[in-house]
Amino acid sequence: MIQELLCLKTRDTDPRHNLALEAYLLERVRPGQCILYLWQNQRTVVIGRNQHAQSECRVQALEADGGRLVRRLSGGGAVYHDLGNLNFTFLTVREDYDVEKQTEAILQAVRSLGVPAERNGRNDLTAQGGKFSGHAYYRSGARCYHHGTLMVSVDLAPLERYLNVSPLKLQAKGVASVRSRVVNLRDFCPDLTIDALCEALATAFSSAYGLPVRTLTEAELDQDALGKGIARFSDPAWIYGDTRPLDVSREALFPWGLLRLDYSLEGEVITQAAVWSDALETEYLTRVPEALEGCPRQREAVRQRLSALPDAREDTLEGILALLMEE
Repeated sequence: MIQELLCLKTRDTDPRHNLALEAYLLERVRPGQCILYLWQNQRTVVIGRNQHAQSECRVQALEADGGRLVRRLSGGGAVYHDLGNLNFTFLTVREDYDVEKQTEAILQAVRSLGVPAERNGRNDLTAQGGKFSGHAYYRSGARCYHHGTLMVSVDLAPLERYLNVSPLKLQAKGVASVRSRVVNLRDFCPDLTIDALCEALATAFSSAYGLPVRTLTEAELDQDALGKGIARFSDPAWIYGDTRPLDVSREALFPWGLLRLDYSLEGEVITQAAVWSDALETEYLTRVPEALEGCPRQREAVRQRLSALPDAREDTLEGILALLMEE
């Protein structure tokens, strides 16, 4: 049962710091607590835990403009952040984790500002058909977080310059470009500021749980631990993942997300594999490549290995099989 609400708003706009701070809070949130973390990144593309960096982002263009590519812990798709965007994260333990209540707090906050906001599917918030907020989720042991974007006055032009959206996804959504899918909150509330949105969120957070909110400051945190987290999220091996060139690459769109499977064979045995996806699921997909290596490319042999993994999902497994068995 939630007994204490905390809110931390960082003024740092470096995405490596901000993702490290999010991970730090997740590791330390206690039973009975819920933390609302508010943060902004300057000119950043953030990719999901299992996405292929070079496929999702035009990295050279981003870096030429002084931007950064980073990878988060949660699943989902790539997003662009600038200082016209506000990010939120709710962090708590599993028994107190309530995505419905957390989402309702976001909706209550933006509606209080005059935005006709509504929920659209599992992880989008929209206003008059345009998406202004995308959400993703992560669990580590007994702790969970729910985070997302709130587009206040994002410069939409760089979205097409930096984001390389799969044609499969655009065709499925019936739109010609990534820009046509999104709106800013200032389209509905022209005078809205980031500070005003932060205040509305803190008020709605308090109202949703019926508790006062205590301000948490970075001065209260372990700076050495935070520094180690920054190093982790700055590591190119974390950001880019497995970049080995493999012999076969297959890609398809499923109801649960886009899936790319790269693999090499020796005879009919899988010698190397890499899996990329914007699915919200994270942990299962990270275990798949190692499970595939050394496995015969035979449906039942693959099924046996992948179904034995923790958190195995039948729909994801079937998607992998479909790509692996494609001739």
